[in-house]
Parts: sequence; C-alpha cells; structure tokens
Amino acid sequence: MAPVVSIEQHPTWVEIILNRPERRNALVPSMAVAIEAAIKEAESKDSVSAIILRGADHCFCSGIDLKALQSEEDPGSDDGRWHQAPIRALHLALYACQKPLICVLEKYAINAGAALVFACDLAVAGETAFLQVGEVQQGSDIPMNAAWLHLKSSEMVAARLALLGDRVSARELLSLSLVHRVVANEEVLATARAWADRMGNFPEGATTVITQRLRSFRPADASGVFPISTNNALMSASQVKG
Repeated sequence: MAPVVSIEQHPTWVEIILNRPERRNALVPSMAVAIEAAIKEAESKDSVSAIILRGADHCFCSGIDLKALQSEEDPGSDDGRWHQAPIRALHLALYACQKPLICVLEKYAINAGAALVFACDLAVAGETAFLQVGEVQQGSDIPMNAAWLHLKSSEMVAARLALLGDRVSARELLSLSLVHRVVANEEVLATARAWADRMGNFPEGATTVITQRLRSFRPADASGVFPISTNNALMSASQVKG
C-alpha cells in the first residue's frame, strides 16, 4: 500500500503531499499522524525555510473520508480502526508550527480540507478551484474550521462560508483574503514553490523568526482554541453538495 503522505525534500523547503488520490486525498487519522510527523521533522531542520502542503494528482483534499469514518476503519492505523484524536492533534501541530506553511489549493478543499487551507500562512489557488465549508448540509459541527476562521478572519466571513455551505470560488476567496493569489490551474504548484524558494534566499532562520513572532499573538493554550466536538452527525451524513 502506498504511503498516505509522501515527502519531497528541496534544498530550503519541504513539500508534504496528501497521497490518497483514489479517495480525492480524503483525510483519515493515519494521514493526520503522518502529516503531523512530517511537520515536526521539517521544523527540526534549520535549513528549512518553508513547508508546502499539497495534494497528490493536482487535487487538494475532499475532507474527511466518510466511507472510512462510518465504517470506523482506517487501513493505515496500527489496528485498522478509526481514531479521531489524531485529526485534532494535527491542527494543534499546525497551530504551533514555527515554519511558514504554504497551501497549494488545486481543484477543491472541502470541509476538513478547507480547515487545512485556513491553517496555512499563505495560499495560492487555481483559477477554477473552490473551497467549501459544507458541514451545515450534514448537520455537523465545524470545530476546526471555526477555530481557524476565528483566528484568520472575521465572524462575517465565517458566517458567509459556514451558514450557506456552498462552493466558494477562488476569486471570491481572494476577495475575502482567504487565499493570497489566484493563478492559472497549471501554475499553482510553481507559484507556491517560487514563494518557498524566495523564502529560502533570506538569511537562514529569518522566516522562523518572523513566524514565531506572528504565532506569539495567538492564545498560548491551544486546547481552548480547538475544542473537542461531541457532534456525531458525520457518522450518518452523506457527501456535501455543490
């Protein structure tokens, strides 16, 4: 079985790649564990100036893998069972990450995938890409999306995304300051790499110092930022619609 996350090492940056293209890179706990480990490994290297987060096969992330969740299975875990805690643990690691995070938004980011976009410091999107916080269609809570939107945006913007639950185009995301650049679909990864390469040309450690300063304004206790949801609506929910 192919690894659920793959890593590409570059001289001054690291690419963490969600690698379940057969499931549109849907998130399972073992993937969350692997992403968290890759982030911490990249953080430990002084030579790393940036971390790129992207999905395999030019697609970012379709959200939680509902088929796996509802069967309570995760083939990548030690016992083959679904364990919810690693997904929250991933967001705690993203919150504390001392390296700048760059998101490559290709095709779409839905629900849990959207939260990963918001977790990043910079995001570039393809011109036909979209993001969707569609849990309202499923009667589900949005603890991770709500937390990141509270940190990164306004209540008005969060309400627009979360209460309508529709697809939000790359251009609207740009107008809402939820992504930083919109480019042709075939230029998304190259743009993110150009950003990472630029950061790598700054003095070693410079981006870490800036990132640490930016992080210093966040609440110190991340457990209060990312509450544990008691809403189990996803156990019987269907996929969100456009």
